[in-house]
Amino acid sequence: MAKYRVLVSDPISEIGVAALESHPDIDVDFIPDLGSKNADKIPGMIADYDAWIVRSQTKPNAELIAKGTKLRAIGRAGVGVDNIDRQAATDHGVIVMNTPTGNTISTAEQAFTLMLATARNIGPAHAEVLKGNFVAARKAYQGIELNGKRLAVLGMGRIGSEFAKRAQAFNMQVVAYDPFLTQARADQLKVELAATPEAALTGADVVTLHVPLTDETKHILDEKSLALMNKGALVINCARGGLIDEPALKAAIESGHIAGCGLDVFEDEPPSADHPLFSLGKHVTFTPHLGASTNEAQENVGIQVAEQIRDFLTTGEIRNAINMPSLDAAALAEVGPYLDLAASLGKLLAKLGPENPDSLRVSYHGPLAQKDTALVSRTALTALLEASRPDGQVNIVNVTSIAAQMGLDLIESTINAATEYNELVVAELRKGDVRYRVAGTIIGKSPRIVEIDRLYVDTNIKGHFLIVRNDDRPGIVGALGTLLGNSNQNIANLSLARNKSDGNALTVIEVDAPLSEELMSSIRATPGVLSATGATL
Repeated sequence: MAKYRVLVSDPISEIGVAALESHPDIDVDFIPDLGSKNADKIPGMIADYDAWIVRSQTKPNAELIAKGTKLRAIGRAGVGVDNIDRQAATDHGVIVMNTPTGNTISTAEQAFTLMLATARNIGPAHAEVLKGNFVAARKAYQGIELNGKRLAVLGMGRIGSEFAKRAQAFNMQVVAYDPFLTQARADQLKVELAATPEAALTGADVVTLHVPLTDETKHILDEKSLALMNKGALVINCARGGLIDEPALKAAIESGHIAGCGLDVFEDEPPSADHPLFSLGKHVTFTPHLGASTNEAQENVGIQVAEQIRDFLTTGEIRNAINMPSLDAAALAEVGPYLDLAASLGKLLAKLGPENPDSLRVSYHGPLAQKDTALVSRTALTALLEASRPDGQVNIVNVTSIAAQMGLDLIESTINAATEYNELVVAELRKGDVRYRVAGTIIGKSPRIVEIDRLYVDTNIKGHFLIVRNDDRPGIVGALGTLLGNSNQNIANLSLARNKSDGNALTVIEVDAPLSEELMSSIRATPGVLSATGATL
């Protein structure tokens, strides 16, 4: 019997479906018209699935995500995820993945085609030819050359970069705005870097949009920003309709300031037949959201999302997640051994550290500090909070959101100071002036806990442990051994550390079974024992 069930509720590539079906641990229900024709059935069935693959027809909203009590991942075959309630997914611990590379070329080519068609009036002129108005159309639909024009690209991710390459081949001058675009990358792409969207738009002859739709980017093209462009400029949008204030665009075109637009997307889709922009004449081109609609792109995004879901369920690999750090196979191989170590450090802090802490700091020493450790830190935080939320409602996806609600900060840092270990992970809880830290490393291929509250120990990361803070004097370890032996507890490992200046010591004993409360009470009553904690890691 398969371990995982996957629902595919929108059409995707049959090759992608086959990639899921061929795995022995996965069962697939491929119902490609479920989201578009029978969405009312989803609430009654989604609780049976571990993962859910959608395109744009299905709308995984908060209600549906809440009903998916087994859901671990939602995969979007495409770039845009505005049909998915990402906050609800995060709150319920569900990873949301998209496929940002599968339709890169397809969308860039569509946007570029729209720019060419709009500049040369291809759509309206074509319609006139079909009506028999060949001669009249030649006179009416004079075009605009793109050679030498200034192009503003808002959003220089994969699609925007591909668009810019093609524009440069047409001898256009490209200025780009993207909050994550560095000067070095801009130089590499041979584009002018603008500090703000307004700076990019000022003096532009054409603008093309390649940014996601967020609260910050909604109506990024409005009356004020359109006014910054040169008279006779063109607007191209193959990203998301809500990026443009459509009434403002219509007014700018009617006034003659903007010459026209080429749109593949609209704020409300499908747009009504009497959409105000449809009444415009020259320099307008409209297509029905065809950015990803090529044979190649449809295959690519379907295969890509299926492989991402398959690999996540079966190996833990996370690619193209939009609500948590991704961890591909190469990164997983690098930091994977540290995930179990981080979980044990988090559990240990939950037992030994201060209650209701203000922050968890996870520090990395050595070569590990140069790797992507975001998931390692999240793992430590998850293990810490699981102790206070044993209901299973916290995981690596929602853990930072839950921590924020609790007022607990997660801090990551890298330390250049040398240690006696090649690599070291230190997890420290803070509450006011109180700090408690534990640390671990990997020796050979074996993860080890090597420090508890700044005392050096050497013990396994998994098992049943007795952790005792005691006076540094003879006889106490023997007394502990006697109590354990009388309770039929076999000692598997013993680690001792001492602080001569404070006159106390730390004893960490690994045993074969959990310690009973009766035994723990006896240990705590032993003369010289300052504190005793039982922990299962």
